[in-house]
Amino acid sequence: MNRLTFWALLALCVAVEVLGLITGRRDVHYAGAIAALGVIAVARLLYLAHKNGESE
Repeated sequence: MNRLTFWALLALCVAVEVLGLITGRRDVHYAGAIAALGVIAVARLLYLAHKNGESE
């Protein structure tokens, strides 16, 4: 995952979180937070796989 994709996905997740806060829907806010953590986790896993030479 390149930096642009990472930051774009993270910005989308933050936008969903803020939308949830503005509209007062906590479930949307939590979904955005969980999605942001997922983006970070996948980026970290891809980085480690690339670092260890497991990716093609």
